[in-house]
Amino acid sequence: MAIDHPRHRTRLSALLLVALWALAESKYIAYNTTQRIVADKLNVHIVAHTHDDVGWLKTVDQYYVGSNNSIQGACVQNVLDSIIPSLLADKNRRFIYVEQAFFQRWWRQQSDEIKETVKELLSSGQLEFINGGMCMHDEAAVHYIDMIDQTTLGHRFINQEFGIIPRIGWQIDPFGHSAVQAYLLSAEVGFDALYFFRIDYQDRAKRKDLKSLEVIWRASKSLGLSADIFTGIFPKNYEPPPGGFYFEVNDDSPVIQDDPLLFDYNVQERVDDFVAAALSQANITRTNHIMFTMGTDFKYQYANSWFRQLDKFIHYVNKDGRVNALYSTPSIYTDAKYALEESWPLKTDDFFPYADNPNAYWTGYFTSRPAIKGYVRMMSGYYLAARQLEFFTERNSSGYTTDSLADALAIAQHHDAVTGTEKQHVANDYAKRLSIGYSEAEKLVGASLACLTEPTSSPGCYKMTTKFEQCPLLNISYCPPSEVDLSNGKKLIVLVYNSLGWKRNDIIRIPVISESIVHDSEGNEIESQLLPLADATVKLRSYHVKAYLGISPSITPKFWLIFPVSVPPLGFNTYFVSSTKGKGSVASVSTFYSSEESDNSNIKVGKGKLKLLYNVKDGTLTHYLNSRSLVKASMEQTYSYYAGDSGSGSDPQASGAYIFRPNGTFPIKPEKKAPTTIVRGSILDEVHQQINPWIYQVSRVYKGKEHAEVEFTVGPIPVDDEIGKEIVTKITTGMVTNKTFYTDSNGRDFIKRVRDYRSDWELQVNQPVAGNYYPINLGIYMQDDSTEFSVLVDRSVGGSSILDGQIELMLHRRLLYDDGRGVGEALNETVCVDGECAGLTVQGKFYVKIDPLGEGSRWRRTFGQEIYSPLLVAFSIEDGGDWTGSHTANFSAMDPSYSLPDNVALITLQALEDGNVLLRLAHLYEVGEHKDLSAMAYVELKKMFPARKISNIIEMNLSANQEKAAMEKKRLKWNTEGSSGVETIARGGPVDPSKLVVELAPMEIRTFLITFDYISFAKIGDHWNV
Repeated sequence: MAIDHPRHRTRLSALLLVALWALAESKYIAYNTTQRIVADKLNVHIVAHTHDDVGWLKTVDQYYVGSNNSIQGACVQNVLDSIIPSLLADKNRRFIYVEQAFFQRWWRQQSDEIKETVKELLSSGQLEFINGGMCMHDEAAVHYIDMIDQTTLGHRFINQEFGIIPRIGWQIDPFGHSAVQAYLLSAEVGFDALYFFRIDYQDRAKRKDLKSLEVIWRASKSLGLSADIFTGIFPKNYEPPPGGFYFEVNDDSPVIQDDPLLFDYNVQERVDDFVAAALSQANITRTNHIMFTMGTDFKYQYANSWFRQLDKFIHYVNKDGRVNALYSTPSIYTDAKYALEESWPLKTDDFFPYADNPNAYWTGYFTSRPAIKGYVRMMSGYYLAARQLEFFTERNSSGYTTDSLADALAIAQHHDAVTGTEKQHVANDYAKRLSIGYSEAEKLVGASLACLTEPTSSPGCYKMTTKFEQCPLLNISYCPPSEVDLSNGKKLIVLVYNSLGWKRNDIIRIPVISESIVHDSEGNEIESQLLPLADATVKLRSYHVKAYLGISPSITPKFWLIFPVSVPPLGFNTYFVSSTKGKGSVASVSTFYSSEESDNSNIKVGKGKLKLLYNVKDGTLTHYLNSRSLVKASMEQTYSYYAGDSGSGSDPQASGAYIFRPNGTFPIKPEKKAPTTIVRGSILDEVHQQINPWIYQVSRVYKGKEHAEVEFTVGPIPVDDEIGKEIVTKITTGMVTNKTFYTDSNGRDFIKRVRDYRSDWELQVNQPVAGNYYPINLGIYMQDDSTEFSVLVDRSVGGSSILDGQIELMLHRRLLYDDGRGVGEALNETVCVDGECAGLTVQGKFYVKIDPLGEGSRWRRTFGQEIYSPLLVAFSIEDGGDWTGSHTANFSAMDPSYSLPDNVALITLQALEDGNVLLRLAHLYEVGEHKDLSAMAYVELKKMFPARKISNIIEMNLSANQEKAAMEKKRLKWNTEGSSGVETIARGGPVDPSKLVVELAPMEIRTFLITFDYISFAKIGDHWNV
C-alpha cells in the first residue's frame, strides 16, 4: 500500500482551493422568502416564536430587564427590541408574541415612532399576538374565574390599543391540559385552534402511530359541538425539530454557510437536514401541512441571528424543491388545515395526568407551595367582591382601584407561579405583588363601604369620615380591629358583605379579648358562642405574626366570638359587638370535654341534623349520621405521608416541585399522650386533635349545616431523617365505587376518572399512586348505588381514590431533591423568625358531606360558590354614637324581592375605564347533573339593577373583546370523523332589550357590556339605586 507524504497532500489541497476560488464568485444574495402555499407539496410552516415565562427562575421584572443573569441569561426587553428591526428588514418575515405582561411593560417605554411601527407590523400580520392573556396560565392549579380574568385583561388591552382580536390558543408549556381550557378559554373566547405539546408519553406514542396528534377536542358534554376546538399537539416539544435548528448567538447548531469563498460550505447538507426533519414529521401528521416551531424559552434576544438562518433555509429549501418552506403563524397554519376540509379524530375529557416517562408523573405540582395556592384563591375571591364595590361607588371616585390586584392575580396564574414550580425568591415576588395589590384594593373596599354606609356622603364619595378596617390575617386569628377593649361602652361595628347573587346565611368568627355579645341592626341580641382560643392557635398566631409583620402581638385574644349572619344578595348587613351582657342574654361560652373523661365507648358530636361519631379510645372518626337524609355511613379519617423518592436508584427521577414519585407510604398515628378534646356550644361543636407534633386538626359540625368542616394545620414537616415527605389525609368509607371517582375541571365541570385507566389508550401502569392523581380546585366525589360522598377544598390540591370507597387529598409537600425539570431547587419551603428558620406550616380547610344518590350536586355547586366567595368582613368602632341613626346598616344592590336563581352565579360585575360595565353570569350545572337545576335559568336584569336604566346591552365573547354574534359568525367549524355534525345543543337566546331577561343553558357563561344612563348613586331607604 502506498502512503502519501503529508507535504504532497498539503500541496494538492492548496491547488484545489486555488481552483475553487477561480471558479467561485462572492456576491450579495437576495434570499427569496416570499410567502406562498404550494398545493401539491409538503408545506413547512416556519413559526418564529419565543416562550417568555412570566417568572420562573427569575422574577417577572428580572426577566424583563435582563438582571440576575447568574441564574439565567434572559432579557425579554432585548427580544422585543430586536424583533422590530428584524421584521422591518424583510416584509415576509413573521413573528408571534404571547405574554402581555411583558409586552405591556415594553410598550409603555416606547416612543410614538416605534409604537406606530409596531402597529403597522401588527396590521400587516408580520407580528401577531397569539393567546393574548397576561400570561400563559396554568391549567391544573387555577380556577376558571381567574383564567377568564387574566385572559380578559390581556385581550381588552390588545383590542383597545390595536383593534386586534387574537385567534389562536397557544398553551405550549403548561403541564397537562384541562377541559375548561378547551371549551371555555378557547372556543368560548373565539379561538379557531389551540396548540400545545405536553401530553402523556404513552398517549403521544399512540397518536403518532395513528396520525392523531391533531384532533377536534369536544371537552364539554353540556355545550357539545358548539364548543369544539381544533387542537394541535406538537410531535416532541415547542422547540425546533430534531436536526440542529437553534440559532441564538451562543447556540451550537450549524448555520448555513453559503459563501463559496469560505470554508465549511454546507448548503446542501443543511437543506437535507431540514427536508429529513420535515418528512419525519409529515409521517405522523395528516395533510400536507406541518408546523416547525422555531424558537423556545427567551429566544430571539438577537433576532437577526435567527432570521438570517431562517431566510436562508426558506430560500435554499425551496430551490431544492422537495418540500415548500414559508414564514407562517399558527393562524396561517390553521387556515391551511381548515381549507382542506379534512375530518379529524374526536377527543373528549382532558389531558391529565401528564407524564414524560414511566416514573415521572407531573402530579406533585397540584399541591406544591400550598400557601401560595391558598393566597391566590383568597385574593381571587376578594378581587371579585372588590370590583363589585368599585362598581357601586363609581370607579376612581375614591382614588383607589383594583388594578394593582388585577395585575398581580393575572401574573400569579402563570404556569410557573400558582403551580409552585418556581424558585423560592420568585414565589416570594408573586406573594409580594399580591400583597401590594391587596393593600390598594383594601383601601378601595374600605372607602366604598364608608361611602355606602354614610347617607350624607358627598357625590363621588370624597369626604367620608367612617373608617373601615379588615383582617387579612384572620386565618391565623390575628385581627387587631376586633381585638379592642369594649368595657368603656364602645361598640365594635361588624359589617358583613355578600358578593353572591343570593341571600346567604352563614357563621362568622372573630377573635375578641373579653366576653362579648352581638346585636343585629334592629337592636336584637342574636345567638352567639364564645370559644376559648386553643393553645395551638395562640402559638401559630404569635409565630406567624412575627414572621409576616416583624412584630409580636401586644395582646392575645381570649375567645373566638362566633355568631350567625344573614346577608342579602350583593349587599351587606351590620352587626354590633359589645361587652355588656344583660339579663336573659343568648350568648354562651363553649364547654370542653376530654375523651379521657367519657365513660362511653363513643362520643357523638353535633347539635343539628348531622352527627359525627368518634371512638373514645383512640379519637378516631367512625360514623357519619344525618337524621334528615337518613344517611348512616361508616367513615374514618387518617393521615399518612409518602416518602419522596430521592432518585438514588436505577432511575434517577426524584420527587420534586413538579413530579410526584412516592417511595412508600407510612401511616401517621395520633399521639397517645394528647387526648381528643371536644368543644360543645350552641352554634357548633368542635373536635380538636393533636395528630402528632406537627399536625393539628379541628373538625367542626355546625348546628344549622349538614356538612363537616375540617381545618388542618400541617408543619413544619420534619426532614431530620433526610426523607422528603408528602402529607395526605385519607377518608375511608364502606362504599363500593368500582375504581370510579369524579374531579372538577378548574372548578367547573366534573370529569369521570377510573383508576388505572385512560379512555384514549391502554394504560401501562408504572406509578399506581402518582399516575392516578388529578388536580382538584372545587372538589372530588364518588358514588355507589345509594349514596355519594363529596369533599370540597379551599385551594388547589392533588387528590385521588387509590382504594375503592376512599378519597385522599395531598395537603402539603416538603422535599429535599430537585426533580430535574429545570427549577434547580428542592421544594423545601421555610419560614424565618429572628434568623431562625423552620419548615413552612400550612393551614387550610376541606369540607365533607354524604348525600343520597343524586342529591350531592346541589351542595357541591352552592357551597362551592360560598368557599370561593367568602363573606367580606370589615370593622369600625362606635364610641357613644347612634350608628343605625347615622349610617345605613343594610344594603342590597338588587330588588329586595329578588335573588339570582339557585343555578346561576354572578362571576363578574366590573366598572370599566370607558364607563361601561362588564357583567358575567354563569350557569352552575352540567346537563343531567341535577334533576331540577340542570335546566334553563333566567336572570332578570331589571330586578338585578332596580331603578337603573340600562340604555344599551351587548353580548360579548368570554374575554369581552368582540361581540359574540360576530365571533360565532367567523369562527371556524370543523369536521369530525364519524360525526354527522347534527346535535341539539341548548343555548340561551338573545336578550330582548325591552324585557332584559338573560337565559342561561347548563354550563353556559354569558358576558355582556352594559351601559347605564348614568351611574351616580342615591340612597332610597335601605337600598341604593342609580
